[in-house]
Amino acid sequence: MKKRSNLISVGKITGVYGVKGWVKVRSDTDPDSKIFEYSPWWLKTKHGVKQVEIDDFRAQGAGFIAHIAGIDDRDEAQSLSQVAIAIERSSLPELPEGEFYWIQLHDLRVVTVFNNTERDLGIVSKVIETGANDVLSVAGDTQSIDTRERLIPYVPGQYVLNVDLEKQMITVDWDPDF
Repeated sequence: MKKRSNLISVGKITGVYGVKGWVKVRSDTDPDSKIFEYSPWWLKTKHGVKQVEIDDFRAQGAGFIAHIAGIDDRDEAQSLSQVAIAIERSSLPELPEGEFYWIQLHDLRVVTVFNNTERDLGIVSKVIETGANDVLSVAGDTQSIDTRERLIPYVPGQYVLNVDLEKQMITVDWDPDF
């Protein structure tokens, strides 16, 4: 089982704004502005992970711009363009029993009990938002014979029977031939 990082991605610096070190920010949080409630940010640069503090931000067009403390010119800000923004996993608020962050579902093994027969379907590679309900993208790993991708609706009680974070496993009722 692979070791999980303490850092989780919550957005990206997509470019620079102006000449005084401001950057454009794309947020992957819900709501989008929640990204600014987390501190510090950890920037995943090609030279390693760098801790930064945001000292100002505002909405700009369809997104946000932010100023990183200590960065006051465009060239230095440009060096952070296209860099992932991460936070410490422990910064996430606790969820009620039975609710999970998408990131918690990534890399969990998925086992179906369809027709009272247990079968390994693979691991969760991503969670897709569809509007009606979220969908687990599950693919067999390198140790599986069946490596195809399956899209399983994340509907607790109907298709998703149990999520066990300790065992790193999701139990589903899903036809393995589908």
